[in-house]
Parts: sequence; structure tokens; C-alpha cells
Amino acid sequence: MEDNTAAEAATIVLLRAADSSVVNSGLADKTGAFSFSGIKPDTYLLLATSIGSSKAYTAHYKVNEGQSITVANIILKLINSQLKQVDIIARKPYIEVKPGKIIVNMQSSILSEGNSAYDILRQSPGVHVNSGSEMLSIVGRQPALITIDGKPTGLTGDDLTNLLRSMQSSTIEQIEMISSTSAKYDASGGGIINIILKKGKNIGANGSVVIGGGYGKYYKSRAGISFNNRGAKINIFGNYTFDNNKTDRTITTNRNINYNDVLSNYDVKYYNTQKTQAHNFILGADYSISKTQTIGIQANGIIKNDSFDKDNNLRITNQGQLDSVIIAKSNLDRGSSYLNYNVNYNAALSKAGDNLSADFNYSTYNRHSNEFITNNFYTPEGQTYRDPLLLENLSPSNIHIWTSKIDFIHPFSKTERLEAGVKYTHTESNNNLIFGAKLNNTYQADPTVSNRFIYTERISYGYLNYINKVGKFEFTAGLRAEKTSTNSNTVAITTLNNAENSNDYFNLFPQGQINYQANNKNTFNLSYNKGIHRPAYEDINPFLYYTDLYDYRSGNPHLKPEYTHAFQLTHTYNQSLLTTLYYNLTNDAYDFPVYSQNDSSKVNVMSNKNFGRIKAFGASVYTPVRFNSWWSGNFYLDASLQRYKAYAINGTFNKAMQDIIFNTTQTFTISSTISAEVFGKYESPTIYGINQIKQSYLMNAGISKQLFNKRGNIKLSINDIFNTDRERYHVLYQNVDLTGVNKRESRIARINFTYRFGKSTVKSVPKRQTGSDDEQRRTGN
Repeated sequence: MEDNTAAEAATIVLLRAADSSVVNSGLADKTGAFSFSGIKPDTYLLLATSIGSSKAYTAHYKVNEGQSITVANIILKLINSQLKQVDIIARKPYIEVKPGKIIVNMQSSILSEGNSAYDILRQSPGVHVNSGSEMLSIVGRQPALITIDGKPTGLTGDDLTNLLRSMQSSTIEQIEMISSTSAKYDASGGGIINIILKKGKNIGANGSVVIGGGYGKYYKSRAGISFNNRGAKINIFGNYTFDNNKTDRTITTNRNINYNDVLSNYDVKYYNTQKTQAHNFILGADYSISKTQTIGIQANGIIKNDSFDKDNNLRITNQGQLDSVIIAKSNLDRGSSYLNYNVNYNAALSKAGDNLSADFNYSTYNRHSNEFITNNFYTPEGQTYRDPLLLENLSPSNIHIWTSKIDFIHPFSKTERLEAGVKYTHTESNNNLIFGAKLNNTYQADPTVSNRFIYTERISYGYLNYINKVGKFEFTAGLRAEKTSTNSNTVAITTLNNAENSNDYFNLFPQGQINYQANNKNTFNLSYNKGIHRPAYEDINPFLYYTDLYDYRSGNPHLKPEYTHAFQLTHTYNQSLLTTLYYNLTNDAYDFPVYSQNDSSKVNVMSNKNFGRIKAFGASVYTPVRFNSWWSGNFYLDASLQRYKAYAINGTFNKAMQDIIFNTTQTFTISSTISAEVFGKYESPTIYGINQIKQSYLMNAGISKQLFNKRGNIKLSINDIFNTDRERYHVLYQNVDLTGVNKRESRIARINFTYRFGKSTVKSVPKRQTGSDDEQRRTGN
């Protein structure tokens, strides 16, 4: 240093002189010494940095084969340490890798701007979208548990997918993909996807505004504001985003039916446009009661209104000759609101590390859905052959979820601790279906279809987790116990169709991990956990949902949870290269659609059943690569073998097929204020239950420009440049021969502008333990 002291822990970077690309890096020891070995012949220079000092570069050094070079002392000049504040200029990488976890930082991505949480997850490394169900998984094919700030949403199926599609990137700080979990977390065999919402960390008042628009086939627009006011004891934060979009979707299905030696074909072309207005908000506060205690409150929600215009064109042919055409047009008005309220408390009970935390959560999801359908019937010549059929389809839904949780940590020493906790969740779901035709100018509910479904679920949890570090090994052993009680009650118009079903079950979920830190660059992790995936509420609802006159979707009130045994071996190199081997065994698998077709009536019903067993063997690799000073990339590859075997009651289906997923993000630094990003993804043909899935691929690109002394940022992006993003599948199972294509509007150009206001600096204050710090760590912030 300039004062003749050793610069202990200074960062030393070895640069290639020709292009200043990074060759290697390390830290100086307590004497200020450092060394690099295995250097190839070339010309190099060194960069030295340390907290409180300015950067220092050396002269160029030419290294020959087998030569050792001693570098002259590097003098670091001290910076005035009395500055009142320090500008924050550090930027997190887009992807961070930790043992058992991949972290996506939203602020570092150009392509995430203007997209929903669901769209961002689709292009995140390690995340897979299961065909048909649109459920997300990160380890094999079992659905992942979706949490927001570490708390399960309580929603499932379509309701969860709609929530993620409504959640905008501007409200998200990070997304964590956790493949290896402990007994502390809800038992999920498919891992956990944790969405961390933004909460400002800077002292003082600050915030940002965002405005953007886009166009694909139709318009998109959004505007939002976020704010944060952090003081010594209290932090108040919030944000609000408004979206106004119009999108479209096309679904084509082609079904062949052979009955009494007559080959019929039912060809459907479905098209809809959807107008959406969504309000997304967060409002909360954290208060430090003392240096060791923090209490927080938060409310967040999404209020959404959708309007659909639908066209469904069905062409029926027999023996290759057109028989008739049925054209259905409908208007659907759907409004929904998801509101979540949370109170949390955290206390550091001792200097040794004893900690107590408590969470109390209430969530409510309300939806109304009103659809009116007109069916017109035509001969091959285009003449009507019967009166139009007018249908009413009303399906309101209300879900309430109460959750309370207490966690306790007791350290026996610096390397050994015990974690324990209890949790209780109570869920009530109330759903109505009113479906019927218009007769004598009045819609009359069909008693064979219309009913009310009431579902109650109570889950009590308790867990113990023991962690002990011995030398280079860290051992984790955990056990989670869950007691579940469910009651479903179907109340029909005619009491003869009433039905009630109760179910109680108790499960133990063991979990274990061995972590081996071989050296400062190599970490190995071996883990096992048993997980459960419970059916979505609509999957157990016996309603017969109308698609068209010959296609329906139905729930199964006798559907049981599926259980997964997950084994995983992970190697992490230099906190960047992540290699994983995994094996998953799932029993009572149900999370893919199956079909029941009546060849005589030609009616096809899609539903879920405990079909059989899934075995998945796979390996994945993730690595970042820096090609030079202006070009870097992230690469992810997953290759697996998926085998589905039906239980005897469901036939003789036993099929296996490979699944290869590759995606990459390439980042280009054009100047100090301009950068660009390109994303590409490919998935090979594979199977998903009885569904044969065709290959898929897409490419996105974007460019970003910083403005107004880096307080402003404008981003331009194009999603799915070549308009190839679609789902294509074929089903050939028992008497069902079905081909389908599902295409959402995906090629969209967007432009977004963000401006940050208020303080962008942190006061230079001594580092100390505070209740606010504890809360930030507890929530993952």
C-alpha cells in the first residue's frame, strides 16, 4: 500500500496484454504476496485492487516457456476514507451459481424487461415447461413448488399459471431455482422456484418509474412506479404496475375415430383474442424493534380483467367426405384478484446464533367467468341445417388460504446446529358451474353438468433438520412430517348427483445431504429427498368444462397425490461450472393429460388420473464463458431419459424416450453505456406421458442504452424472432388418435424506459448486526 503496509486480500487479476482479457485472478495473502502457475507463453500485465484504494496496473511482462518471473512491488494509492457516501456501481451477473441453486438477477437482463414471470422462467437455465399442463419443473419432470419471498402461493394449475403470467419483471429482484432442498421447506420432489420481490436496500428515499410498449399482432403497454424509504429503524417500500395488452392464441386439433368400419375425422381450428388489464402492487414495511428484533408487514396482489373473443371451427368428415361444419362464437368476460397479506417476526435470541422467526399469511383468490356461446350448424354446401344452439357457461371461484409458521434455529457450536419448525395451512375452495342452453329466451342450467364444488384442505407440518460441519464435509439430515385432511363436497341441482369424499393421510419425508468442499474451487453435493405433489384444485373438481360440443375437460375427485424420490449428485467448480447427475422415481404420476373417448358419440374428455410410474435419469451442465472483454455467454444443457409405465388398470403403456434441452444467453458490451443480449433455446422431440412432443426452438434478442448519467435506461427487445415458439404433440393411446398444435402470440417487439430517482448511494457507516439485516437474509434479499 501507499503507507508501506501489506495489502492483505487485495484482488490480483492477470490480464493478457493483447486484448486485456482476464486469464486468472486471486487474492494476496497477509504479507501481500501472490502467485500464478501454469501460465502459457504470452505477454501479460497485472491489475491490483483493494477496498479503500485506487486500481493499479503493472508494466507488460513477457513469459517464456518454463520461465518464472518476479514482479516488482505494486503500490496501491489510498482513497480518502472520510467520504460521506460511496456510489454503488457494482452490478450482479445475470446468472449466479451456488451449490444446489441457480439465481437469476432481473436487473442484469435486457430480455426480461417487459415480460412476465412465466415468460422469464421459460427461458431460465434448468427450467422446463411441461407440455399441455404448462407446469414448471427444474429437476426431471416433476412440477416445482412455486414460492414468492419464500412463501407458497397456495395456487395450483391454471390459477397459478395465470398468476405468473400477470406478474411483471419490474416487480422482481431475483428468481432462485433450488434443486436440492432441506426438510425446512415444503416437501417438493421437483425442487423449488422462489420469486424474490423487489425491496430497496439503500438508505434514504429512492425509487424508479417505468413505461413501455410493444407490438406483435396486437398492442402491449405498461407503466409502473416503485419506491423505498429506508431509515435507521423502519423501511417502507412498494410498487405498482399497470398493464394493458391484447394477445391472440390459436389451437388446432385433429382427431381420427374408427367406429363400425367408418373412419371419421374431427378437425378443430380454435382462435381467440384476449384483452387484459392488470394492476400489480406491493406495499410493505419492516420495523427494527431493537438491534435483534424485526417485525414486518406486507400486502401484495394482482387485480386483473380479461375479455376473450373466441372462434371455434369444427369440420366433421366421414370416409374422407365432408359431413358438416359447426362454428361456435363466444364472448368470455373474466375477472380475477389475488390478494396476499403477511405479518412476519424475526428475533436473534442470543449472540451464539439462536434465532426465532414467525410468519402469518392470508391469501384470497376470487374469479368470475361469464361466457355466452352461439353454435351454428352448416351442411357441406354452407346451408344451415338446424337452429343455432345458445349456451351459457358461468364458473365463479373463491379460494381462501390461511398459513402460520414458526421456525427455530439453535447452534450447538460454530459448525453444528439444529433447525426445527411447525406449520399449519388451511385452504377453502368454493366453485360453481352453471352450464345450460337457452330455451324460450331463458338460459336453463343443465342438471347433469351444473353443480357446486366445495373443497377443504388442512395440512399440519413439523420438521427437524440437523446440520454439522466436520472438516471439509457438511452433513444435513432432516425429517418432515405432514398430516393432511381433505373434504370435497359436490352439491348438484338434483340431490341424486350429490357426492362427498373425505381423505386423511400421514407422510414422513426424509431428506439428507452431504456437502464436500474439496478446495476453494471444487464442491461436491450428494442429496436425497422424498417429495409430494398434490393435485391442482381444478384437477379434483368433477366439473365437466365445455370446450366444444365434442370436447370437454373434467376433474377427478379421486385423484391422489404423486410421490417422488429424488437423488442428485452435483459438482460446482469455481462457483460457475455446475454439473449435475440426477435420478427421479415418481409413483402415482398424474401431472399430464389423458383422454377418454366415446367412439359412438365421438365425445372426447380430457382429465387426469394416477396413471402409473415415471423414471427419469439425467445429467445437466451449466457454465458461463467469457470469450473476451466485450463478449460473454451462459450455456445450459440437460440430457435425460424419461420412462413412463402405466399401472395395469390403465393399459400396457410402457415407453421411454430421450429429452435434450439446450439454452444459451450471449451478452455483448458495445460501449460503457450500450449492451446487447441474445437468447436461444432448443428442445428435442420427447414424450410427456401419453403425449409425443415434437421439437421446439426460439430466439430472442435485445439491446440496452443507459441515459442521464446512468439513472435512465432504455431497452429494445424482440421475443421469438422467427415466430417458431409453439407446442406440437401427437397422442396414440388406446382408441385415441389425436394431433394438436398450440400457438400463442410470441413474436413481440418491446421498448421500455426506466428512470431511477432519489438516492442511489449508501452512507459510509460502520457495519453492525441489525434486525433489518436479519430480515434481509431471512427473505433471501
